[in-house]
Amino acid sequence: MIDYSRLPTAAERNISVRVKGAAERALRQGHPWVFEDAILRQSHLGNAGDLAVIYDREKNNFLAVGLYDPLSPIRIKVLQALQPARIHQAFFAEKLKAAQAKRQPLVKEGSTGYRLVYGESDGFPALIIDRYGDTLVMKLYTTAWLPHLEALIGALEDAVVFDNLVLRLSRALQSDRLNVAKLYGLEDGQQLIGDIGAAPAQFVENGLLFQADVRKGHKTGFFFDQRDNRQKVRELAKGQRVLDVFSYTGGFSVYALDGGARTITALDLSEPALETLKINVENNGFDAKLIDVMAGDAFAGLMQLIQARRKFNMVIVDPPAFANSRASMRKAVMAYRRLVEMALRLLANDGLLVMASCSSRINAEMFFQLVERSALVSGYKLEIIEKTGHGLDHPIAFPEAAYLKALFARVKK
Repeated sequence: MIDYSRLPTAAERNISVRVKGAAERALRQGHPWVFEDAILRQSHLGNAGDLAVIYDREKNNFLAVGLYDPLSPIRIKVLQALQPARIHQAFFAEKLKAAQAKRQPLVKEGSTGYRLVYGESDGFPALIIDRYGDTLVMKLYTTAWLPHLEALIGALEDAVVFDNLVLRLSRALQSDRLNVAKLYGLEDGQQLIGDIGAAPAQFVENGLLFQADVRKGHKTGFFFDQRDNRQKVRELAKGQRVLDVFSYTGGFSVYALDGGARTITALDLSEPALETLKINVENNGFDAKLIDVMAGDAFAGLMQLIQARRKFNMVIVDPPAFANSRASMRKAVMAYRRLVEMALRLLANDGLLVMASCSSRINAEMFFQLVERSALVSGYKLEIIEKTGHGLDHPIAFPEAAYLKALFARVKK
């Protein structure tokens, strides 16, 4: 439960802001961020979550309104642009209804697990909401949402049918620097509505049953962004010996089994995730003996398999984001190259490589070129089957929202 009396409140007086010409143009084109260095002047200093109203410089007309975030270089996170609007519970409820409507094709297919709100692309900057059956998981990435949390939760109750609501906090919000737990009584994994206890949440995706630890698991407990790629693996897996690298709780592994894979080797650093993988396998009616789990570092595990002269017909590599900053890009590129080279050494001739990236700083063109060149340098030729991006529950409303890309290729020596 949540004690709203401990949360901060937004100031009654909005912050009036003028921005540079380039920022004005970006706002008119729908970009949801205003950076600190784009602000020419503002009426007064504000606290996290105060509303900042941006006016154009020529005619003093309304341009946008957003959440003020004094601790972030993205100083204003836009909620509404071009048309003035009051920011309150009903405003959030309408946006939630619109987001829900976009996901109706998934609901009609019978999927009960998906991303309900994808941050800025659905009008909720620095916030995501994932659905796991009757449980919603809301993850905050800024303290600017705290003054609006009561209105946001009220809007969820007005617009969406659910039984449980769990709060997840970004690493920054969990840090001692922001002190969110002590100041406001909010903790990562906290139950805000309902009572699921320690039980995992269950959901259906493309006819398959999964469970996820929504309180302590990575991100919100599962990676819905790979749904379409998992389906593609299911279509290609018949009769294959599959290696699933960075397998986590077995999304790709379960789909591969359902597609008729002969055997699966799943490699992941997290032993709890691998235990959940086994449960997900068995819950879908498959024999857990078909899965050979390897707990350990992916690079060390791949080298171990190479030294053992193992060969697979399909290798799936779905690593975490290596490039979280500009400074880390060089190391990320080297890591991707190494993964491609090692995966290729484990593939039988005419085998299938599935290589994915969720590093937003490495764009799709750069990533695909990196994979193809790494293969060429290693003496392999890739026959591209498909290059993929985002699913419908991860809509791309502005360039920075695009992060996921995957390549499916047949490998020739």
